[in-house]
Amino acid sequence: MNTLERIIICSASMVTMCVGLLACDRQHPAEVAGRSIDHAAGKATDKLTEASASISNQGKEAGVALDDAAITVKVKAAIVAEPGLHVLQIGVETTKGVVTLTGSVDVPRNGARAKELAENVAGVHEVNNLLLPKIAG
Repeated sequence: MNTLERIIICSASMVTMCVGLLACDRQHPAEVAGRSIDHAAGKATDKLTEASASISNQGKEAGVALDDAAITVKVKAAIVAEPGLHVLQIGVETTKGVVTLTGSVDVPRNGARAKELAENVAGVHEVNNLLLPKIAG
């Protein structure tokens, strides 16, 4: 092999090595796709976690609303079953376990009795007694 052939073979080898080294620095389509899939999967997981938390909160809120409705019904039933209160117009509203009584009573002790009945219902945390005695006239 003469000198020219050796130079050509050596040059070709060096070019091949350089191209190979440059190719190592470049990301292959499979690597790029893999990273994209990993990134998308991470975002999807984050979104699912957010959605799960939102659904859980909505479920809790719905549960609270159902509990409040049940408390309202129980308080109204207790008032209607009580002699002396069943003929009175007493409004009952419940929000997060806090019962508010509105309307009027013929005598103050009936307002106190309505409050006592409400306080004895399971799930009631507090009672706001806004019942007013009727003004005789």
